[in-house]
Amino acid sequence: MTSSDIVKYQHRRLKKRKILQRGIAILLGGIIAAIGLEIFLVPNSVIDGGITGISIMLAHLTGIPLGVFIFILNLPFIFIGRKQIGKTFAFSTLFGIAALSFFTALFTPVPAFTQDILLATIFGGIVIGIGVGIVIRFGGAMDGTEILAILINKKFPFSVGEIIMFINVFILAIAGFVFNWNRAMYSIIAYIIATKTIDVVVQGLDQSKSVWIISDNYKEIGDAILARLGRGVTYLKGEGAFTEDEKQVIFCIINRLEEAKLKTIVEELDDKAFLAFGDIAEVRGGNFKKKDIH
Repeated sequence: MTSSDIVKYQHRRLKKRKILQRGIAILLGGIIAAIGLEIFLVPNSVIDGGITGISIMLAHLTGIPLGVFIFILNLPFIFIGRKQIGKTFAFSTLFGIAALSFFTALFTPVPAFTQDILLATIFGGIVIGIGVGIVIRFGGAMDGTEILAILINKKFPFSVGEIIMFINVFILAIAGFVFNWNRAMYSIIAYIIATKTIDVVVQGLDQSKSVWIISDNYKEIGDAILARLGRGVTYLKGEGAFTEDEKQVIFCIINRLEEAKLKTIVEELDDKAFLAFGDIAEVRGGNFKKKDIH
């Protein structure tokens, strides 16, 4: 076996491992989301947003199992949008929705964990958010609403986020007629909690921030960041558009808990320095681990 064959073999093994890892994660996400629906929200007549929310209302009105509606209503969006979202994402989404549909049917006979409507709303939103967040983090989705929003975005001057928000406001408003307005308001709370939980799961609790610093004292600031925060820095060359002066720009990545300390460091060394922060959902590669501070 040549070295080229060995590399190809290792690449295939790595690819298979990633596919297996993705499949297990999406399956787990589907199970968790189904628990949030069938053991918390649905028994208390609280809905989630998107196609899932429509499915809950239709299941309530017709008596047909929830999982049937979740699968059937999502299927056209995956088929129509497969070119825009790609085959891998489409397949991952189909697998996630199939898992959600199956396990909602499996958990239907399980009694509600709590009859307290507020507790069911809060914990149902959290549990669904965790499940959906896991699926999104591993390259899939659990609702055709996102795909629909991407398709609408191609033809109308609205962002994907604005379209999703409009669709969900409309769906949650309908819940007031299907159930009652108290349940509709609880559904809004559950949707907001689920959305925030998804953000936490996808981005992580230890969310990173990019930092850009422009200062004449760049070397002192860079050394201080390395010594006091244990973070590496990169010096970039820049030029002022108005003054045409050459500037050294400091770039580094920190977590949100280090933001206040970094501001203090910069203010101590140059209180007129230009400082900009940006949120980063994920950091890969390089050497982002903190260095030991002695």
